[in-house]
Amino acid sequence: MAETSIDPTLAPVLARTGDERAVLESFLDFHRGVVLRKVRGLSDADAARRLVPSATTLAGMLRHLALVERNWFPCLLAPEPGDVYLTSEEDAAASFSLMPGDTVERLAAAYEQACARSRAVAARFDLDHVVPHPQLGEVSLRWIFVHMIEETARHAGHTDILRELTDGSTGAV
Repeated sequence: MAETSIDPTLAPVLARTGDERAVLESFLDFHRGVVLRKVRGLSDADAARRLVPSATTLAGMLRHLALVERNWFPCLLAPEPGDVYLTSEEDAAASFSLMPGDTVERLAAAYEQACARSRAVAARFDLDHVVPHPQLGEVSLRWIFVHMIEETARHAGHTDILRELTDGSTGAV
């Protein structure tokens, strides 16, 4: 078989014959990377600009996704003192709100740290590991992965549209 060159940003393609965990992790990391690539190179003002009727901004998306990472991995699987699982619509809406001092650089770093913590926590458990969930009763790590792929991919699509509206940049990754 002829060797082909595969873009390394397409982790799911690289994991196309991997086991279930490798596939789930690669799809989630791919979409995490898309979100980060969509905000890189923007000014803080551009990232904070509202371009749609909702409060959704590119900078707010980073803040929201960092909260989502903390909520679904550490807070459920291995909570530490101070970790609180947020469940209200108000908490979700507030997670998009920017705080004084928020910059693209700081928000991207916080998101990357949240993703790294999620990876470290998830690595400690089998996909079949089940934990209590305050709204759903119980969830498995497998379910958390699938949910996080869906959540992150949906928001990666939002970041794609917002970036195009900001400066015309387009592209899948």
